Parts: sequence; structure tokens; C-alpha cells
Amino acid sequence: MLPEKPQTPDKTQRRPLLQLFGVARRNPLMISRWVLRWAIVGTICGLFAGLYWNVLEFMIHALDRFNGPTLMFVMPVAGLLIGVVIHFLGNPGEIAVIVDNIHFRGGRLDARKNPAMILASLLSISAGGSAGPEAPLVQVTGSFGTWVADRLNLEGENLRSMSLAAMAAGFTALFGAPLGGAMFALEILHHEYVLEYYEALLPAIISSCASYLVFAGITRLGIAPTWHFPSYHLDKIDDFALAILYGAIGAVAGWIFIAIFRGCDRLFARIPGPIYVRTTFAGLALGGLAAILPLTRYFGHDELDAVVSTNFPAFFLLVLALAKMAAISVTVTGGWRGGFIIPLFFTGACIGKAVSSFIPGLNPALAMICTMAALNAAVTRTPISTTLLLAKLTNLSPFTPILFASLMGFFLAPKAPLITSQLKSQPEALAD
Repeated sequence: MLPEKPQTPDKTQRRPLLQLFGVARRNPLMISRWVLRWAIVGTICGLFAGLYWNVLEFMIHALDRFNGPTLMFVMPVAGLLIGVVIHFLGNPGEIAVIVDNIHFRGGRLDARKNPAMILASLLSISAGGSAGPEAPLVQVTGSFGTWVADRLNLEGENLRSMSLAAMAAGFTALFGAPLGGAMFALEILHHEYVLEYYEALLPAIISSCASYLVFAGITRLGIAPTWHFPSYHLDKIDDFALAILYGAIGAVAGWIFIAIFRGCDRLFARIPGPIYVRTTFAGLALGGLAAILPLTRYFGHDELDAVVSTNFPAFFLLVLALAKMAAISVTVTGGWRGGFIIPLFFTGACIGKAVSSFIPGLNPALAMICTMAALNAAVTRTPISTTLLLAKLTNLSPFTPILFASLMGFFLAPKAPLITSQLKSQPEALAD
């Protein structure tokens, strides 16, 4: 159920940032104060993200010693604990709830959900769920932006822009790409590419840059490429045709993933009882998958390098991709907490490498990265930011083929998006 839509604020109380910049021409100190506020918000978000990441890595190392059949016991227990946390502290929701709040609550994110989100996501990710930390980071940092806006008595677009700036800082801390993280925070709000909240673009970029510097300084992540793909040089126009082909393959994979996800959602919805019953069953299913295919465990940040560097048979890679789709779907629909962007990148890499192995002479890096881009764009409807993120994460400098593949995934995606709250139309938004 969507949050109640509040009354539209008085237009005299709304002060879009474009008007603010007009005032700043006469008073330069005003724009300096705003830039400082956005930078401070990004800095604090980067500090939180660095702390969260260090705690998460400590917990992963502690639980990584369990493998094989023991996961059939460890992961259901983790699922029970996750469900108990949510049962007593409240359901923090997922990225769809965040999008709803941006649309219908004027950008106001509820900080009261943060304890449940932090604890449940740390348990979910460290135990081996196939969901990453992007959703919890965005929820916590975005709600901090709302808190700052309330302290500054901001309203209307200024409040929403502060929340979006903090959300962008959360995305950027994880992906290490300030421009891509800023764009992702705005682009994921719609299933059609309409940059409706353009007022928040500059705040998001400034906050993202500050968050990136702080997070990289704490964790040493995000400075070098995250994954080490084979070298690729764009030297012939035929590669654009290949990128379009990979984009179509990624779009088909997106359709398959969405079908699996919705099937798992219907299945778990039939399980009666409190949420910890559902999360325990999800843990049992995830434990079984991880015992058979260990690479389906965790969200793929480290596991993707194994796919890139190891010569797996094509059939195994396709089976692994399907199993990963199932693991992501069970994780999210089963009540475990986390996001599916990096797991989708892992899945796309498996499919792309399998496709490239069928035809000798194809560059595996181009195949993997383009399929990763198209799959994620088909599911999240974020072709522009996906291109920027993957160019940074993989160090692929000629990112134009990635853009072609991303656009193919976006345009060939199902009409009804997986994140249903992206369906909000532009006229409704303008009425906010």
C-alpha cells in the first residue's frame, strides 16, 4: 500500500534551486552556504557508508568459514534472526518504498526504519544473501538528508533535493562513481527516462563527490576499478552492432529475471505466519543453492572477478546465471534485505561470457560488460547511470558501446517495471 499523499504545500513556500541560483547572482554567499550544506551531508554519508562497509566485511569474514552442507543450517538460522529483527523493529521496506516516498511524501524518508534496515541488511548480506548493500545505504543516507532538511526548515523541492543528494551519496559510496551515483539516484525514480527532479542534480553531484572522497579514504575502495576485465579497445564500427546484440540478449535475460522474481514473490506471499517464517524458508532455499553452487552466495562484489578470470564452460555459466536469478529473487521476496544491482551485474557477466565463448574471436570483455548493462537497465530502467557506473567499475574508457547496450535493454524491457512505484506519471509529480 502506498503512503498517504500529503496536501500540496503552498507554492509560496516552495523555493526551487533554480530560483535560488538567481538570487545567488546578487548574493554569492547564499550559493556558498548551499554548496557547503550539500558537501557536509555527503561527508557524513560517506563516513556512515565507510563504517557500514567495515562492519559488513568483518561479519562476512566471520561467516565465510561456513560452506557446503553446513549452509543448510547456518542460513536458515540467519533467516530466522532477520525475520525476528523485522518483526520487532518494523519492516524497513525496499527501494520501491524509497521511490514512493520521493514521489508521494515530498522526498521525506523515515529515519525510524533505520535500525531495522541496518541490522537486517547486515545479517542478510553477511550470511550470504544474494542482495547488496545499496538499498540499506540509500535508505539510511536518504533519511539523514531528510533530517538535515528538517533542521534547516526546508520545504518543497529544497527538502526533496536534500534527501536526493543524500541518497546519491549512498549510491556513490558503494559504486565509487560520483556522477553515476548522482544520476542513478534521480534516474531510478521513473520507468521512463524523465529527469523530473532536475533541481536535485547539482546537489546530488556535490554530495556524491564529498561522499566518494570520504568513503575511498576509509575503505580504499572506488579508486581503482572494482573488477578486472580483459583489455578492450574500440577500433571498429562492427562493435556497435555487437553491443546492440548483447543489449538484446541482456533484455531477454531481464524478462526472465522479472518472471522468476514475480513467481517467487507469489510463492512467498502464500506462506502464512509472521515474517520470520518466510525469512527462515528463504534461508533454507538460499543455503541449498549455495551448497550446490557456491558462487550464488553473497552479492557478487568479489565473486564476479572469479567469473571474469576463470575459464568456466558456457553451459555452467548459463546455469549459474539462472541460479543467481533465483537466489536474488528468493533473497528479496523472502524478506531478506539488500539491493539487486551488483547481483544483476554478476548475472549479466555470466551470460555475456557464455555468449562470447560460443563464437571464437569475440571480445569477452565487451560481451560481459554490455550484457551486464542491458540486464540492469532492463530491470531498473536506468540506462544512463548504468553506463556511467559500469564505465567506472570496469575501467572501460570507450563507454559508447555500453550506452548502446543499456539503451537496448531499456527499450526492450517489459512495459510494467519490476519496481512498480516507477510508474508515477509526470503530471502527478508536477502536482506535488
